[in-house]
Amino acid sequence: MQFISYGFFLFVFIAFVLYYSVPGKLQWPVLLVASYVFYFFFGPKYVIYIFTTTITTWYAAVSIEKQRNKQKQYLDANKEGLTKEEKKKYKAGIKKKQERIAIACILLNLGILAVVKYTNFAILNINYIMDMTGGKRLGFVNFVLPMGISFYTFRAISYLVDAKRGTITVEKNPFKLALFVSFFPQLAQGPISRYGQLSDSLFRVHRFDSKKIAFGLQRIMWGFMKKLVVADRMVVGLQTLTSDTFAYRGAYVFVEIFFYAIQLYADFSGGIDIAIGVGELFGVELPENFNRPFFSKSIKEYWNRWHITMGTWFTDYIFYPVSISQPMLKLSKWSRAHLGNVVGKRVPVYLSAFLVWLATGVWHGASWNFVFWGLSNWLVIMISQELEPLYRKFHARYNVSDKTAFKAFQIIRTFMLMGVLRMYDCFDGVRLTWRMLGSMLTEGNWNILCDGSLLHIGLSVVDYIVLGCAILLMFLVSMVQRSGSVREKIYTKPYPVKLFIWLGLFVAVLLTGAYGIGYDATSFIYNQF
Repeated sequence: MQFISYGFFLFVFIAFVLYYSVPGKLQWPVLLVASYVFYFFFGPKYVIYIFTTTITTWYAAVSIEKQRNKQKQYLDANKEGLTKEEKKKYKAGIKKKQERIAIACILLNLGILAVVKYTNFAILNINYIMDMTGGKRLGFVNFVLPMGISFYTFRAISYLVDAKRGTITVEKNPFKLALFVSFFPQLAQGPISRYGQLSDSLFRVHRFDSKKIAFGLQRIMWGFMKKLVVADRMVVGLQTLTSDTFAYRGAYVFVEIFFYAIQLYADFSGGIDIAIGVGELFGVELPENFNRPFFSKSIKEYWNRWHITMGTWFTDYIFYPVSISQPMLKLSKWSRAHLGNVVGKRVPVYLSAFLVWLATGVWHGASWNFVFWGLSNWLVIMISQELEPLYRKFHARYNVSDKTAFKAFQIIRTFMLMGVLRMYDCFDGVRLTWRMLGSMLTEGNWNILCDGSLLHIGLSVVDYIVLGCAILLMFLVSMVQRSGSVREKIYTKPYPVKLFIWLGLFVAVLLTGAYGIGYDATSFIYNQF
């Protein structure tokens, strides 16, 4: 049941009617049933995966809470008879038990994710070694990746870690935790919400609010525009360009960089718009995942604006814990002593960042392309940080940081650099990716940009006009949004103006949407995660 389908529209409508028809205390159970029904449609046998993750996470968190309560009761009962050292020793013992529970649960659920997502990748690399050494090749396994497993696994881990840290109240009701893990709008492609930010609106009683519901429908329509008008039209040209790497080289790769950047953004952010909009229909406030990323002036800023919930997840649950862990602190001390303070203080930071970007690449996909993509981002960011002193000297001397032309240069530079890195997504293999990027320097076919060749990749003049208008609209909306919500601005307009805008967008999507490749579900790119 894809977001872009009649079945999904009917499903949401039925859930919506039931949600506002039942007593308030039954609203969240309606969402829970709806979420599991939604997941059931993607494959009944895969429900066991999400159920296992949910129940093990719930049990682990409750067990950690019991240890915390046990500690409090024991210390309260023996506060007069225990020395400071005895109290410290007892707390350390409780903490170790909590850590063991949390680690066991996390390893179990990451193990499930690893088995279904990375087994064949591991076998592929083992077979490569076997071919070189004359060993016996292994057979591949036939795992079908459960929908959204990366997303709901990360949500469950964040809940468990926050429960262990004591930053959230442990949920005693396993069914409520099940709803948080499986809430259907964010199940397929995110955002990766946190229990602390979602639980209030998820379990609170919601009354029918015509403004919020209208806003939800508007956000859904905006997502449809991005997906159907832009992403699914552009994917036709992209598939042509990547289908023949001998014919489409040089300047064609330059075109792919632009096409894929826009197509990926329209596809992914469009899906997030739909998810957030559907959540708004039920009064549930999902976190934003994008903040005008193509206005970024650096790679670091870009990653603060793109897939925000993923970036903050890796920062909070990998980077910070690793960087302040005992092994890393020992490494930092050793590095400062043997490599000097300048180098030593960088080692733990750069190593922690390396692990984050390695994990980010692996999370995105089971292939060396994604590994190199992640590490390439790390390398660019580290080099940029090392060049910071030079940047400061340059800006101090030439004072161009506030100039519009220089800001435009920074934005274009960041766009192109990220576009080049994204080419790991488009080609089959790291070496092929490098060859195709290198061909931009060796092939002299830049005339294809203006001789009509781009009209022979599956896109007509009308397609380019539609794309141009839609991309311009996305740009203008982003510009307006810098000063506040576009929907709020439109809401203050007279009713005929509001009706004209939203009805116009609906008709535009209906008439210009690409209902071929995208409709049957090229689906959304991030559904594969």
